Amino acid sequence: MKNILLTISYDGMPYSGWQRQPDAVTVQGEIERVLSGLCGFDVTVDGTSRTDAGVHALGQRATFSGDIKIPVCRICYAANNLLPESIRLLAAEEVPEGFHARYDSKGKTYIYKIIASDDVDPFMRDHYYFAGRGLDEASMRSAAKALEGTHDFKSFEASGSYERKTTVRTISRIDLKKKTAEAPSGKMLDELDIEVTGDGFLYNMVRIIAGTLTDVGKGKIGFGDMERIIEGKDRALAGHTAPPQGLYLKKIYY
Repeated sequence: MKNILLTISYDGMPYSGWQRQPDAVTVQGEIERVLSGLCGFDVTVDGTSRTDAGVHALGQRATFSGDIKIPVCRICYAANNLLPESIRLLAAEEVPEGFHARYDSKGKTYIYKIIASDDVDPFMRDHYYFAGRGLDEASMRSAAKALEGTHDFKSFEASGSYERKTTVRTISRIDLKKKTAEAPSGKMLDELDIEVTGDGFLYNMVRIIAGTLTDVGKGKIGFGDMERIIEGKDRALAGHTAPPQGLYLKKIYY
């Protein structure tokens, strides 16, 4: 019996999210289909993060176990030959029995990618949020700093959340990084990445943070209002939910 930890990268746009669904194509479903064929038994893959439809991953992690005959060092090569090109297994390693990709996770880093332009590039629209020109980055940075630390993030949780014991979470770091992105046309665009690291996240929490910071950047919400939004514990106080295509699961920590 072996317990295998996978590192996975995927483009989320072709899929109805990570989690297996009976009548939809999902990332988990595709990986389980391929690994079941390779291993000769029904494989169940347990992922760390149940990303939504359209959300991408640079470093999703998942575990599966069983009487695996294929050498661990060959799992990625064999699976990638059968998986859609939008899903890649980056690494496979044997871990102790009982290790679980989700329950043993100590934290995650997400990146939300924004293009400060009204001119949507057709080849980039599936991987960035085109949020419009004129974002006040200084105000966004000030508002972001108020989110660091341990807070009740109920104002940043979407309705329809799965059952959870508490809405208190800790954001250890949130950074805004500005750079230039080159469109396929050669046009240079202003890119603003919001990188958030925390011990866990509520349903749509990072997308709501990104949408709220974008609203701050547009002057719809004052940068000094963030503490009031947190303390209010009311979703209606925060900004809009940014679209899924700008969100990337970057890294899982153990």
